[in-house]
Amino acid sequence: MRIKAFYGTTENAVKTQIWIVITTYVLILNIIKRYKLTENPYKILQILSVQLFSKDLLYQLLTESEDQNDIDTPNKQLFLFN
Repeated sequence: MRIKAFYGTTENAVKTQIWIVITTYVLILNIIKRYKLTENPYKILQILSVQLFSKDLLYQLLTESEDQNDIDTPNKQLFLFN
């Protein structure tokens, strides 16, 4: 886990941000262990950040492959020129 920049400069703000990163990393490792996933923690964080307000189950989000998502959903892209 990387902290690119601190949002606060006081000692309390820096310690709080460090603890948040550590807690998040431990939770992600717990998810990996619980669901026996092979993805790295960074990929799981990306999935969760995109699906933050999704009502899907966590297990479904992390175990579905990208190919299945493309097949199941029809193309909703509108075309400018036909």
